[in-house]
Amino acid sequence: MIFSDGLVIAVSSSPTHSFSKENQESISLLAGLGVAEDAHSGVTVKHRSRVTVDPSQPNLRQVHLIHSELHDELRTKGFNVSAGQMGENITTRGIELLKLPRGTRLHIGNTAIVEVTGLRNPCKQLDDFQTGLMSAVLETDEQGKLIRKAGIMGVVIAGGEVKPLDRIKVSLPDEPYLPLERV
Repeated sequence: MIFSDGLVIAVSSSPTHSFSKENQESISLLAGLGVAEDAHSGVTVKHRSRVTVDPSQPNLRQVHLIHSELHDELRTKGFNVSAGQMGENITTRGIELLKLPRGTRLHIGNTAIVEVTGLRNPCKQLDDFQTGLMSAVLETDEQGKLIRKAGIMGVVIAGGEVKPLDRIKVSLPDEPYLPLERV
């Protein structure tokens, strides 16, 4: 399995649990926590639906990444979506995020490292943002397996500043590779 390196296209954060996140000049990733001053930052889960189930579970969703190629695809289907609007912290280009194995490390900028934990599970908030968007980011493969295309989630292993045009180097885990599942 070979993955090319990529680029950061945009960085976004929000101190509140708003659906979309504001684009920023840079974001600061904090080891073991996530994005500084973002509502989803913390050792334990911060996503409201997950907090309701068990507020003590570890936060495997500290950083949300979406490939800008998804935005391109959605535009061809009539949606108007840009960086940060689907709640992601880091918008990338050039990396097939959805095909990365669990445990892949993304070295971003000079010092930041994000370890991929799994897939974002699309929720109804997508339809609240733009009608039909949720079904546009869900597909089924030939075997009938659900494909979630709304990005990936990760945890911060090493902190650092991340800004647009930073390079992203992909470092695969040892084999056997574990496929991404929803987190």
